[in-house]
Amino acid sequence: MTTLLSDTGAQIDTMDYAQLRFNMVEQHIRPWDVLDQRVLEVVSRLPREIFVDEAYKSLAYGDLEVPLGHGEFMLAPKLVARLLQALAPQSSDSALEIGTGSGYLTACMANLAAQVDSVDIEADFIHAAQERLKALSLTNTTLRVDDAAHGWGLPDQYDVIAVTGSLPEPKHLSPFKEKLKIGGRLFAIVGVEPVMRAMLITRVDVNSFAKNSLFETCIKPLRGLHKTQVFKL
Repeated sequence: MTTLLSDTGAQIDTMDYAQLRFNMVEQHIRPWDVLDQRVLEVVSRLPREIFVDEAYKSLAYGDLEVPLGHGEFMLAPKLVARLLQALAPQSSDSALEIGTGSGYLTACMANLAAQVDSVDIEADFIHAAQERLKALSLTNTTLRVDDAAHGWGLPDQYDVIAVTGSLPEPKHLSPFKEKLKIGGRLFAIVGVEPVMRAMLITRVDVNSFAKNSLFETCIKPLRGLHKTQVFKL
């Protein structure tokens, strides 16, 4: 925190965002086993504070989920970093993000991949994210308003796919797995509270996939998906 003087001589506190970014990386992200230097460089450089509303700027670098509106939340920084490390987007990769939200993860992936397509059900999320990405001169992104709960409607296939809402059951992975290229990677969090697991799924060939269980966490479910109810007599 630094202190400035206004025109009237009153003291004004302003956030030292560079220091907060450093603290975020050293206190929250590295201790969560994120060691990929490309990922660390991106999260150390991107101004996370511009992706939240004015009222929440002081929380932008905290180890928490920041409210976005519509009952949605920005993923915690350490979860974003672990997601990026798991997917390992390369400079020639095409990426798909399910759930644009604030646009922060979109910006991170745009710094690592060749092209990022992102979809969100809320039009105002898309509009705000587009403005933020434009301010950062990130031109390799395409954002669309759509409901992707049951899969992306276009015929594209991708090298990496990030699903930013949890999927209640493994069967909900299927539409996204089919959008992977051979060798493509899918990050998704599967399960319901209190037990959810982050998964990395890699497409080995046309008909087979490799699964890697990464860690336990809990986030809101992707809107429109629910666990199947089982009724007992």
